[in-house]
Amino acid sequence: MVAILQEVGDIIFFDWADSNDNKADHVGIVEKCENGKVYTIEGNTKGDMCKQNIYDINSSVILGYGTPAYQ
Repeated sequence: MVAILQEVGDIIFFDWADSNDNKADHVGIVEKCENGKVYTIEGNTKGDMCKQNIYDINSSVILGYGTPAYQ
């Protein structure tokens, strides 16, 4: 996967390795990107928790990103 610079507030889409079907299984919100890492805020992580997660920018579970038309 080619890494693209992300902006705060972008939606990050995941395709977990157990399905690996090229379809989004989960989403989060990009909090920041720095030093080759993507910091996200995600819901229903480890049960019903909302928490920060950190991924390598080139992680195989990252399917892609979307930028909402925030107003």
